[in-house]
Amino acid sequence: MKEYSAEIQKLFLEMMMQDAETFVRVQNIFNEENFDRSLREAAKFIREHSSEYKTMPTKEQILAQTGVDLKEVPDVGEGHYDWFMVEFEGFSRRHELERAILKAADMIENGEYDPVEKLIKDAVQISLTKDMGTDYFEDPRARLMKIKDNNGQVSTGWPTMDRRLFGGMNRGELNIFAGGSGSGKSLFMQNIAINWISQGLNGVFLTLELSEELCAMRMDAMVANVATKEIFKDMDTLEMKIRMVGKKSGNLRIKYMPAQSNVNQIRAYLKELEVQTGKKADFIMVDYLDLVMPVSAKVSPSDLFVKDKYVSEELRNLAKEFEILMITASQLNRSAVEEIEFDHSHISGGISKINTADNVFGIFTSRAMRERGRYQIQLMKTRSSSGVGQKVDLEFNLESLRITDPGEEGQSESGGFGGQKPGAIMNQIKSTSSVTSISQPQESAKINAGVDSTKLKQMLAGLKSKTE
Repeated sequence: MKEYSAEIQKLFLEMMMQDAETFVRVQNIFNEENFDRSLREAAKFIREHSSEYKTMPTKEQILAQTGVDLKEVPDVGEGHYDWFMVEFEGFSRRHELERAILKAADMIENGEYDPVEKLIKDAVQISLTKDMGTDYFEDPRARLMKIKDNNGQVSTGWPTMDRRLFGGMNRGELNIFAGGSGSGKSLFMQNIAINWISQGLNGVFLTLELSEELCAMRMDAMVANVATKEIFKDMDTLEMKIRMVGKKSGNLRIKYMPAQSNVNQIRAYLKELEVQTGKKADFIMVDYLDLVMPVSAKVSPSDLFVKDKYVSEELRNLAKEFEILMITASQLNRSAVEEIEFDHSHISGGISKINTADNVFGIFTSRAMRERGRYQIQLMKTRSSSGVGQKVDLEFNLESLRITDPGEEGQSESGGFGGQKPGAIMNQIKSTSSVTSISQPQESAKINAGVDSTKLKQMLAGLKSKTE
């Protein structure tokens, strides 16, 4: 590894002092802790002075404050500053990595293993900003085609949902299905997994709750289109159907991890799967977010807001890192039990995970809807489309557990309330619970109340005279 002597470090400071723009360009990786002890105070003074007064200090100020005498560098040209940028980046990365390794050793000694990878990774990735972003007017067609080709909206398998999402779901995004206990969060993810492998995609269904065998059995019913209770009656036919579908589908792995697992364990599994099979996963279903613990910070499991904030950010970063489609699920809280319209306040743990997620879908159903084979998806957040607040009706096969799209013609105005809008239902409830009879005029009600009051007074007077 290249050595950076105190003389070279002093030259770095002298070149920054000579050209303020150069200091501005390296400000994001400038850290006085990286410099030799003899120069550390001078580096700190330069950073603090430029931050507070928005100008570089003079050499005389530095000498007076720190005792470090920085000289003028003669005959410095553009090529010299190019050298400086490359060398200063290498210098910063080396010292940040050294410090991270020492800190990681202390963490390992204390049994803190999970944050080590992030600490080292952040140090290795120290670099200057070289990507200047997108030139808006340069090539509109190219940047639009980049979105179309690279993001590659992938159909959910439900065309009505795709239209609300402007084409489907994107790689590198975090999608959350939110529902109450027993609402079908796992079923939705399993159905989308089957939709995606039927499109030739490879994926992972990661369960932190159900066993691998139970998840696989549910999917057997969906793939073979048979009732779950009939699965064991004719296993030969079932096996043949599944193998036939498998020949024209992508690969699917169902993996159980214990609750309280973290993103590092998920990352390690995805990398190992790619090494062993030679195939990169296109999607991953994490069932579910609330059971994952964060890596980047120690958080109490009871502090849901903070825990879910870190976990959702780490899952989204993982989706970006692998350029993978990611779906997970989250619980709705108790306040959502009697609701027919979901909003952000109904998500367990609060708004922290919603702020991070790209798409959030509420799962609504009732006993009557399930008996009719209906589910409703409420689009609570959509970052890449204007679908927020819209609803999608889906058909549900009670026997095979398969969820399908009835099409636009199968969408009721209410989104699954038997032809009545939620507002109309609420109005009906209010009207039938009124104290005054609907068919009786208010004036008549007042007269009756007056007559009843007179009779009551007469009865009380009669009782009083008897006791006397």
